[in-house]
Amino acid sequence: MDAVFVASYAHMKNDLNGAVWKFVDSSKEAADLFIMNYVKSGDVVVTQDIGLASTLLLNGVYVLSPRGILFEENEIRTALEMRHLSAKARRRGVYGKGPKPYSREDRSRFVQQLTKILSNLEGIQ
Repeated sequence: MDAVFVASYAHMKNDLNGAVWKFVDSSKEAADLFIMNYVKSGDVVVTQDIGLASTLLLNGVYVLSPRGILFEENEIRTALEMRHLSAKARRRGVYGKGPKPYSREDRSRFVQQLTKILSNLEGIQ
């Protein structure tokens, strides 16, 4: 299983460090559309985009946030509703503090969840 990184041409890097990169147009949803068309059931996607996550879950894709939160079908509706309420508040001029800084706990949770997903995919319990 190879990792594939997706980014717009606006974020293109010269030194790809041997990683597999797919670059797409800079339009608003180009990366999301590429990912939705590229992944298949059983793949793992790391994203913090809740809308993309909800679409991928319907296709049997494991979706993990960079903070190690595994998106699941039974909880995604609540996350979408919270995103909608936050967007409405921002349109009214109400802004929150923003996300907390990425922490060691976030990194640890991410590593644990990704290890668990990949182990399950390989049949290792």
